[in-house]
Amino acid sequence: MKKAGLRAIFAGKRTSIPGKGHKKYPYLLRGKHVWLPNQVWATDITYIRLKGGYVYLVAIIDLYSRKVLSWRASNTMDAEFCVSALEEAVALWGVPAIFNTDQGSQFTSDAFVGALEARGIRVSMDGKNRALDNIFVERFWRSLKYEDIYLKDYQTMSELKLGLKRYFEFYNGERFHASLDYATPNVTYAERFAENRHALRAAA
Repeated sequence: MKKAGLRAIFAGKRTSIPGKGHKKYPYLLRGKHVWLPNQVWATDITYIRLKGGYVYLVAIIDLYSRKVLSWRASNTMDAEFCVSALEEAVALWGVPAIFNTDQGSQFTSDAFVGALEARGIRVSMDGKNRALDNIFVERFWRSLKYEDIYLKDYQTMSELKLGLKRYFEFYNGERFHASLDYATPNVTYAERFAENRHALRAAA
């Protein structure tokens, strides 16, 4: 595309811009076997185009079960909506051993990192320009957009939020996953968590 002088006519995502002076953390998941719910949570931000502009969506996912634990949509890219999603996930589902993010300024902010460290959660961050480090969340964005966003063409924030709520309920409770032996994220999370609630910290 560069040689041919071609470029996209839509705005780039720009959802992973590092914050100047923000502390970065090592990537902790290389070679790690994820075998428990709440062993590793991951998050990312994507953008969704609505009539008149863009909306940013953050979701927190349990990597073992693929369960979407919480989410928030915002028309700004500050850290507040990411911290809000984190606080809800912890309130509903407990504390993970490891939390993985990219190096975007929202996730390296004092507010977000402080909320993790205050709970004793180990912080893991993707390497720069290494989208595959967070491949499970990237796959989730693809599923969301191709199965819902592109088909529904939401026009307003209120429409989008209602649609997202319906999709996440479907994704967690009804959509079967080949990688989970054709179980749902809700079933996978609940069954394994009940068996191993005392082993989470050792798994980190």
